[in-house]
Amino acid sequence: MNGGNRMSAPTWGLLLLLGLIWGGSFFFARIAVHHIPPFTLVLLRLGLAAVALHLYLAGRFGIYQSLRRLWPQFLLLGLINNAVPHVLLFCGQTQMGAGLASILNATTPIWTVLIGNQLTTDERLTSTKLAGCLIGLLGTVVLLGPSVTSGGSVPFWALSLPILAAISYGFAAIYAKRFKGIAPPVVAAGQLTGSSLIMLPAALIVDQPWTLAAPPLTAIAAILGLALLSTAFAYILYFRIIELAGATNTSLVTLLVPPSALLLGFLFLGERIGSAEITGMLLIAAGLLVLDGRLYAWIKGGFRPDIA
Repeated sequence: MNGGNRMSAPTWGLLLLLGLIWGGSFFFARIAVHHIPPFTLVLLRLGLAAVALHLYLAGRFGIYQSLRRLWPQFLLLGLINNAVPHVLLFCGQTQMGAGLASILNATTPIWTVLIGNQLTTDERLTSTKLAGCLIGLLGTVVLLGPSVTSGGSVPFWALSLPILAAISYGFAAIYAKRFKGIAPPVVAAGQLTGSSLIMLPAALIVDQPWTLAAPPLTAIAAILGLALLSTAFAYILYFRIIELAGATNTSLVTLLVPPSALLLGFLFLGERIGSAEITGMLLIAAGLLVLDGRLYAWIKGGFRPDIA
């Protein structure tokens, strides 16, 4: 289970499926936020996913002992890896399409590297990583540029929210290292349980969901898609790919999510992408490839999907 594990054709298929599913989360959210306010939507996504993962685990891997022993840590991980970023993303998606939100959120590995350089001793910023970060951040600037100059259709405050979500994910990735040795499905169920407990009072206070009109069937289907497909099932699939191909190869999914979200938004929501979105996405993708080290390896030794 290391980053150098070979990526077989079936494993590539699973990785593509995961990219489509996580791209679908932006698609589902774009549908649902038109009918359900962000805090309540986050609660429904996390709560339903937590229940689904608990049913899947059925008490295995010492889930209940871990919850009793590590509940403060799960609360904090759930806050910065689920509750905060999901609220930010859903608020941002009230103003922008699924594709653009996914592109901005794809900067997560860049922020993770920058944060890790400051908060850890084992993840220092190398020249290659710095180059990848700069290329990716340039892509972010390209995406934000039109709104900063008042020439964009999406307000700057909304565009900044997926980036803030990506930064929150970056902090969560560093913090999650302390859960090493605990079965990954347990960590997933623990953080979803913690974040659901956080979002329950927040949604009740902010949205007062009992006063909301009943959502249409399309929104209900989008909620179920978010919770069961793009969260609970996606976590199970994610951990399976890590088991087969290692964490490094699995991280390639970051490059697959924005194209999936763009395609779904184009096909089913009538979203269009402009030159700024395309340029920004390509720059961020290039930055991620440089950051990951595969680009240099491919140039030096030829294309090998199993390179770590």
